[in-house]
Amino acid sequence: MKIAVNTRLLLKDRLDGIGWFSFETLRRITVNHPEHDFYFLFDRPYDREFIFSNNIIPVILRPPARHPVLWFLWIELSVNRFLKRNKIDLFISPDGFIPLLSKIPAISIIHDINFFHRPGDLPLLSRLYYNFFFPRFASHAVRVGTVSEYSAEDISRSYNTDRDKIDIYHNGVNSTFRPLNPEEIQNVRKRTSKGHPYFVYIGTLHPRKNVANLLRAFDKFKQNSAMDMQMVIVGDRLFRTGDIDKVFRRMEFRKDVIFTGRLNAENLMQVLAASLALIFVPYFEGFGIPVIEAMKCGVPVVVSRVTSLPEIGGEAVLYSDPDDIQDIAENMKRIAENEGVKQKLIQDGFERAGRYSWDKTAEKLWHTVEKVIYES
Repeated sequence: MKIAVNTRLLLKDRLDGIGWFSFETLRRITVNHPEHDFYFLFDRPYDREFIFSNNIIPVILRPPARHPVLWFLWIELSVNRFLKRNKIDLFISPDGFIPLLSKIPAISIIHDINFFHRPGDLPLLSRLYYNFFFPRFASHAVRVGTVSEYSAEDISRSYNTDRDKIDIYHNGVNSTFRPLNPEEIQNVRKRTSKGHPYFVYIGTLHPRKNVANLLRAFDKFKQNSAMDMQMVIVGDRLFRTGDIDKVFRRMEFRKDVIFTGRLNAENLMQVLAASLALIFVPYFEGFGIPVIEAMKCGVPVVVSRVTSLPEIGGEAVLYSDPDDIQDIAENMKRIAENEGVKQKLIQDGFERAGRYSWDKTAEKLWHTVEKVIYES
C-alpha cells in the first residue's frame, strides 16, 4: 500500500507537541510495517534523521507552508496533486490538514480545537483559517484522531462529528526523560539558576498558556516564603506576549525569573528533571505532554483544573484554578515546604506516567489505518 504522510512539522531541533507526535509515531510505524511504502511530504528541505527506514520516500512540495494562505496552497494544490498523480491509497495528517478536494481516504489528527474556544489568542488570518477549515477537515476525513477523551468529546460536540468516527491516541513520553541523581541536579542548577532551586514552566509563550498568571503567582509565593526559589520559563515566544512583558516588568522578584527560550531535547530533560516542580497552568490544553514528562523525571506537578488536564494528571498532581493566583501560589508553597506532599506526588507520578508510551500511541494510530483499509 502507498501511504502519504504530512510531515511538514518534522523540523530539526524545532519539534513541538505535534512534531513530537509525528516523530515518535511515524518512527515506529514505518519500521514496523516494511510491507508498505510511506511518502513523507515536506514543505522545505528535510533532515535525514527523519527518514527512519528504507520504505520511506521523502518528497518536497512547494510552497513552504508557514502562513495561512500558503497552508491553503500547499494542502489543496500541491498535496492534492501529488496524491492524485501518484495513486496514493491513504493520506495521514498529524497536524489535521487534509485536502478537501481529494477523494483519497484521509486520517485527520486534530489534537485540540483551542482556536474554536479562544479565537482571540490567534492572529486574525490564522484564526479565520482554523475556524473555517477544521470543521470541514473533521467532516471530510474518513477517520479523525485526537489525543484525549476530552478532545474527542469536544470535537464531536463542537463540530457535530459522530463520536464513533474519532479515535484516541494519548501522547507518550520520550525515553530520555528520567530522574537525575543529586550530583546531576546540582550541576544542572549551577548552569541554569546559579545553583538555586527553581520551579519550571515548559511551553510556548502566548495567552492560552497563562504565563502571566504564573508569574503573578510566583511573585506572591516569593512574598510569603523565605526560600531562595527561582522560576525558569522554557519556550519560544509566539505572539501576543505583551501581557507577559507587562507583568514581568511589574514583578517584585523579576530578578528571580529566568527565560531560557527553546532548549534541545537533552537540555530540556535536564532542566525539567533538576527542578523542584513543574508549574503548568494553561487555560486550554488538548493533552499536556510536559505533565507526563515531569512525572517520568520524578518531578511534582501543579496543573490547571480545566480541559484535558484532570484526565491526564489523575490523582498524581496538584490542581489550581488558572485564574486564581493565590491558589497557584499556595500549591507552589505546598510542594516547596512539605516534603511529604512532594514525595507522594513523585511516587504517584511515576505510576501515572507508566500509563503513557509512544509504543501504545503508534499501535493505536496503526489500528486506525487498519480500520480505514478494512472499510475501504
